[in-house]
Amino acid sequence: MTGREPAAPVLIVDDDGGQRSDLADMVTSLGFAATTAADGQEALNILEAASPSAILTDLVMPCKDGVELLKELTARGNRTPTIVLTGFGSIERAISIVHDLKAFWFLEKPVQSNVLGALLERAVQQNRLLEETELLNRQLSYQGVLGELVGDSPAMKEIFSLIRQVAPTTASVFVTGESGTGKELVARAIHRLSPRSGAPFVAVNCAALPESLIESELFGHEKGAFTGAVERRAGCFERAQNGTLLLDEIGEMPVATQAKLLRVIEESKVRRLGGASDIPISVRVLAATNHSPGQAIQNKLLREDLYYRLNVFHIALPALRDRKQDLLAISTAMIRDLNHKHNCRVTHLSPEVLRRFDEHSWPGNVRELRNMVERAVILAGEGEIQPRHLPSPLRPEATPVLSPGPSNDLLQLRVGARMKEVEEAYIRLTLRHTHNHRRRAAELLGISLHTLYNKLRLYGEEKLKGTAVN
Repeated sequence: MTGREPAAPVLIVDDDGGQRSDLADMVTSLGFAATTAADGQEALNILEAASPSAILTDLVMPCKDGVELLKELTARGNRTPTIVLTGFGSIERAISIVHDLKAFWFLEKPVQSNVLGALLERAVQQNRLLEETELLNRQLSYQGVLGELVGDSPAMKEIFSLIRQVAPTTASVFVTGESGTGKELVARAIHRLSPRSGAPFVAVNCAALPESLIESELFGHEKGAFTGAVERRAGCFERAQNGTLLLDEIGEMPVATQAKLLRVIEESKVRRLGGASDIPISVRVLAATNHSPGQAIQNKLLREDLYYRLNVFHIALPALRDRKQDLLAISTAMIRDLNHKHNCRVTHLSPEVLRRFDEHSWPGNVRELRNMVERAVILAGEGEIQPRHLPSPLRPEATPVLSPGPSNDLLQLRVGARMKEVEEAYIRLTLRHTHNHRRRAAELLGISLHTLYNKLRLYGEEKLKGTAVN
């Protein structure tokens, strides 16, 4: 418990006034806020107006006992974690109640302060996760918002429905979609709505890691395992223990590493590089890619057995150009966040800006929109975003200097194009030619993969801090 947070409320239900008072004192000394009730009926009356983070109840009470209280809570759909107090010789009954009535746990009298404290901490944490899940589900159902995903179009409603269905399960999920559509946001939403939400979410971009380091990043290494391994390091699987691991751009992973990855997933064990023993793991694996898995399999860039192991459940994100009716909702949510980030007071987009947004093809998808809105928020500062706040391609005075050539592999340039615009257009053309395969594009361009990612970051196409993802 931190001093800055309000004390989590705990409802104590016991018909014995002395024991009720002693429990309240103990709960308060542990850093929680105590409310008391003399029996189950009084507790239910209190619950009509209050929402405790945990309930601590005796079993045997007049009027309405602990068993009847739990049955009533279940009937009302109240999932507040409830700890059952039991006397000596009633352990079997307490275990039965925990199993049948879904009580959080039981505690034998006399209550030990340290044991109660640990149980209450766990109960409060579970209640917090339940509240967050219910909030996300309400957003999902009624507001067209799920975490940072926004949209009320039929396509996004379908995505939200799929997320809600798969999140509570243990199934692996394969997320596909163009760069910038929000694949990591989908993965984070799945994690937050899952039973693993209290454990780590770890994301790694397989394309951003040098081939020589990717196995160390995934599986970890022991000290001295290779040149430069000066200390033991846990890999992504260990860091995501009991949580969720997102493998982004899975098709960019070396095929040899994919075989090792498949074995780790199937055996639920990982061995660090240079290690002598296996480490048991419990990790939900999600994967993502911005190009066709079928094409990657055909080109021998993605192992077919790994794909089918990961593709238990598939979510295909639509491009922004295919759900333009979400532009206003997405932009409004972005403006709110960016106002806070940059201390601005922008209110809305002008009708003309909305018209230009609707006419734009959005090759960079939601990421491109965010970059554009962020620039506009900073320039406008307050009030309405107008066309003059937009970047050159969407400003009234803008004249195009680059245009598509007569084929998909040609680019026409007009006099007056700046060198950085020519470079960006050529890099984008090469990426289209390689179906967004970064490594092959870098080879065709004659630059390193690291240099290509630096270029894309300048164009607002990639976030490459740490283990960045699309």
